[in-house]
Amino acid sequence: MRTFLWWFGMGSLTTFSVLLVQGGVRDLVYESSSSTTFEGLLSTALTIFGGGLLAGCVAVILNRLR
Repeated sequence: MRTFLWWFGMGSLTTFSVLLVQGGVRDLVYESSSSTTFEGLLSTALTIFGGGLLAGCVAVILNRLR
């Protein structure tokens, strides 16, 4: 469980940083476009959660194979 939580956190942070680099910090945080609406925030949160979930699951699978 500890391995999953560690890699979930790392995957979430990596996904968040990729979103910031790709979309730009200003567009993601300050711009009044789709990122400030509920749907835009939900989409961003689900993307970050999905990146963390992917990294955590891959880490658990690789840990079991080892």
